[in-house]
Formats: sequence, structure tokens, C-alpha cells
Amino acid sequence: MRSYYGGGGGGFSLGGSLSTMVRLLIAWNVIFFLVQLIVPRAGGLNWMLASLALIPNQVWSGELWRLVTYMFLHGGWFHIGINMLILWMFGSELESLWGPRRFLKYYFVTGIGAGITNAIFEPSSPIPIVGASGAIYGLLLAFGMYFPERRILLYFLFPIKAKYFVILMGAIEFFSSFTPGRDGVAHLAHLGGLVFGWLYLKDIPMRWFRRGGRRGGGGRFGGTRIYDIRDYRDSDDSDSRWR
Repeated sequence: MRSYYGGGGGGFSLGGSLSTMVRLLIAWNVIFFLVQLIVPRAGGLNWMLASLALIPNQVWSGELWRLVTYMFLHGGWFHIGINMLILWMFGSELESLWGPRRFLKYYFVTGIGAGITNAIFEPSSPIPIVGASGAIYGLLLAFGMYFPERRILLYFLFPIKAKYFVILMGAIEFFSSFTPGRDGVAHLAHLGGLVFGWLYLKDIPMRWFRRGGRRGGGGRFGGTRIYDIRDYRDSDDSDSRWR
């Protein structure tokens, strides 16, 4: 479990009050999990897992809804507990910066991107994948990019700057993806959440579309404001140059 220092005051913060979309996401995750506990099993699998979990070979068979629904299923109380705790701790502050709509869009972009990553690298796998962890890793990346100097108290013992924490987590997931054997953790999905989050925040896809077209224009594309990390600089991070 992780907490982080509040900016400026030197005290500890555990995420503050629940923001609108964070509250709704937690509610829907809890509802899905409770239903998941009581539905009958079919063919050795819980019905919800068999129908809604991310199963790569089923995704490639056309069951694309699994890229969304798998984010609302979890493997146990600890799994959902830690994911929802981190969603509250880091998601509420990000939503207060972006607004509910952009926050929700980012959450699903990283969550779906995590599922796509796993389906691409393990296309024939019949193993169900569940959990919001891909989107959660996307939120951790965003927090590290917007508040790079904010200190996170890792396991309540080890203070570490958010930017180094993100690098550490990314390195762990990268090397774990190539480690022989399975530990029951979808490391590729976690890594996918980080990668898709970085692409989104750095505006990489939109830059590709803008090539050869309209240049400049005050950071707008198609009449839509393109937000940059610098639009939301934290006063405590004013000297940061980490990107």
C-alpha cells in the first residue's frame, strides 16, 4: 500500500475526498466484484470470468467487449482492495486537474490499451485476465509526470519521488514480462497501461495526424484544445524538468 506527501504542508495525504468519476469507478468495480462472488460456475470458470474476462484468443475471435469488461472484474479481495485504494489516492487529484470527462477518457484509454497489449503479445492464450491494474498503472504514470517531485511513501517506509517511483515500476514490469514462468500477474497488461498512458499524455497519436497538415495554431487540432502537461504544473514542481 502506498501513500504520498501532500504538497507544501509537509504532512501526509491519502488522496483527499473522492472525486466524482473515482467514486463511480470504485462503486462499479465493487458491484461487479460482489456479483462475481455469487454467480454460478460454468465449465470450471465463474460465469462472469468466462463471459467478461480478457481472454486473448477470444478477443481475436471477435469478442472485443472483453477489452472493457475485464477492468471491472478482480481475482480476490486483496486485488480489488489495492486497486481501488490506489485509484482513490492518485485518481482523485488527477480528476481535479483534468475534469471528470478527460479523466474517464484517460482511464479507459490506458485500461483498454493494457488489454490490447496483452492480446497482441499472447494472442493464443486461453488464460483469463482480470483487474483494473492496467488503468491503475496509467494513473501512476500520469501522477509521476504531473507531480514528478512529489514524494511517495512506499509501503509507509521508503520515501521516493514520484518520477523515480514510476521508472522503478516500469522497469519491474518490463523485466518481469520476460521472466520465465508465471506468477499469476499480467505484467504485459501493466506495461501496456504505462505505454498507452505515455502516448496519450505526450500527444503522440495527434502529432502523427498533424504532420503535413495545420501546424501551430495555439495547440489546437480540429477545434479541440490539446492539453499539455505544462498546463497543469504543480506549484511544488515548478523547477522540474522531467518529461
